[in-house]
Amino acid sequence: MTDLVLGISAFYHDSAAALIADGRPLAAAQEERFTRVRHDSSFPANAVRYCLEEAGATLDDVAAVAYYEDPELKYQRVRATHLGTAPGGLEAFLRTRPEWSAWKRTADRRVRRELEALGLGRVPEVDARRHHESHAASAFFPSPYESAAVLCVDSVGEWATTTLWHGTGTELRPVAEIRFPHSLGLLYSAFTYFCGFKVDSGEYKLMGLAPYGTPRYADLIREHLIDVKEDGSFRLDTRHFEFLHGQVMTGRAFEKLFGGPRRQSESPLTEREFDLAASVQAVTEEVVLRLARTARRLTGEKHLCMAGGVALNCVANGKVVREGVFDEVWIQPAAGDAGGALGAATAVAIERGAGRDHLAGGHDAMSGSLLGPSYDADAIGGTLDRLGASYTRLEGDEVAASVAGHLADGAVVGWFQGRMEFGPRALGSRSIIGDPRDPKMQSTMNLKIKFRESFRPFAPSVLREDLKDYFALDQDSPYMLMVAPVAEAQRVEPAEDSGASGLDLLKVTRSTVPAVTHVDGSARVQTVSARNNAPYHRLLTAFKEQTGCPVLINTSFNVRGEPIVNTPEEAYTCFMRTGMDVLVLGEHVLLKADQPAWSEEQDWREAIPLD
Repeated sequence: MTDLVLGISAFYHDSAAALIADGRPLAAAQEERFTRVRHDSSFPANAVRYCLEEAGATLDDVAAVAYYEDPELKYQRVRATHLGTAPGGLEAFLRTRPEWSAWKRTADRRVRRELEALGLGRVPEVDARRHHESHAASAFFPSPYESAAVLCVDSVGEWATTTLWHGTGTELRPVAEIRFPHSLGLLYSAFTYFCGFKVDSGEYKLMGLAPYGTPRYADLIREHLIDVKEDGSFRLDTRHFEFLHGQVMTGRAFEKLFGGPRRQSESPLTEREFDLAASVQAVTEEVVLRLARTARRLTGEKHLCMAGGVALNCVANGKVVREGVFDEVWIQPAAGDAGGALGAATAVAIERGAGRDHLAGGHDAMSGSLLGPSYDADAIGGTLDRLGASYTRLEGDEVAASVAGHLADGAVVGWFQGRMEFGPRALGSRSIIGDPRDPKMQSTMNLKIKFRESFRPFAPSVLREDLKDYFALDQDSPYMLMVAPVAEAQRVEPAEDSGASGLDLLKVTRSTVPAVTHVDGSARVQTVSARNNAPYHRLLTAFKEQTGCPVLINTSFNVRGEPIVNTPEEAYTCFMRTGMDVLVLGEHVLLKADQPAWSEEQDWREAIPLD
């Protein structure tokens, strides 16, 4: 009989549910995809229902429930932090104490009550795991390695902010730990906040902004903010931060150090923000690289697994790979808190006797991270008919050939296929795609389709078999979590007299695939294989056959501030609201010019908060 374990992450950000069957991920999804609230922190009721429906199960069939962190231990840290910084932290503690007393301190019990309220059967006892254990389990147990070093870096769980583990078989042993308030994630988030972006949301913007600047503040950061040792261990000088005292990350001390107040959200970016981003990125890469070397030395392993929010820093990941610290690196595609649901459930499943049968196949257990809902042809056709949409239904390879032709002609395509991705990246199931050879495509997709800042780069998807022809990367990157230089063979030298600086650097062509080449000549690479995503692999193959180029632009199917689309109706709505030219829903191909007029009573952009 199948042993099912349900994992839950909730009540902070990116709530999610995951269902593990005999040790393997069966279904997983973030709550935001159902509620349409970006980074939704509420109890993931919709995600739980989906996971159970995917398994054809009820809670009566679930052997155990795992919660992704220990709420009592987290409360002890919050209380100790606020009281330890009194009187400065006392106000914040008194403000949050009622909520902690009411339910946060026993969040695992609330999980049980919320599950009972679903009326889907008997609820087992809820097993609260530690936050970094959940991260480590999500990184190692689904990985393709029999044994590996495991590195988890984030803002903070209960007390841990950085942990090193040694995974062997079905065992995961803690090796070393750095504790709050010394946190690389919080350091990065402080700069995210100071540069005018949202904490726990805009860190990837800061990473994308870094190549526009020079790291002229890096020494200042090392001197005043973080003391980094040779082994990667570090301490923050908390006198320059405000996160110990209240709701903001930085204050006057930070402003004095960096020559003025923080940038206000949506105000123009200046050279200072470019250089601040470049500086904290350089320091982050330095710390992660030293931690990776220590992980290799202390475990003796040749493979590394990573999770935690900082593991989403694909530039730092790429540096670890290029430096050759390990033979290979595998990163959990849902590396942030959403993936904690999967990790907690997997840890419990392993304790219950589950094995790691996927190792026999030589690949990971994540199924390409395609663990979300899917919609069959009848469901898609029924939705389109109800909406009055005009479409053509094609068969088999006709879809790939037709769409490749549209892409080659300059169309921007909404691509909706199979199961939705788990984690923050669109990986070719809920994607907006375009021709990377068009130097204007990056600007077009940012401003007319995504409605987002012009500086943000797009990622390339490349056929795995053609990877080395286009990118200097020596291993798979199926989850778009590694940055690599564009291969020398594809480089184009910019004109010496271009004189471009700041955001004008976007206009300089640097490669044969300029729309996915960042201003520093790098790209956030996704390798695509037929095993992980057959429809997307067919499309890339067809595009290569028609153009000679095995690369496509791949960005998430949403607009700025909105979660990635889940349903066919959401995909059609996004298609009609934006400048996309073609929409592909399974075997159904829709041309914008053929659609009925689209109107809404109010401006939809007013209903979607900016990220």
